[in-house]
Amino acid sequence: MSQEKVDRYKKEKANRVKIRKKEKRALFFEKLAIAVVCLAALGWIGYSAYGLATREDPDAEKEVVTTEMDVTALTDYLNGLMEETAE
Repeated sequence: MSQEKVDRYKKEKANRVKIRKKEKRALFFEKLAIAVVCLAALGWIGYSAYGLATREDPDAEKEVVTTEMDVTALTDYLNGLMEETAE
């Protein structure tokens, strides 16, 4: 049993540098993923706040635009058609 422990320790000692690099890499990617999620959340919050700050006030008075159109020619044409169908 003691020899197994010694062999395990020697293997772990021989691969210690590789194991630490692997752990550091895993930790780096975890931190990177957390940073990306935080940046996405911050961007979404900023976009939402900007949308709320710049939207139009629904209670504000709006200028009414009136457009006038002369439809006498159309009315005369339709009246002419009505007279033709009545005959």
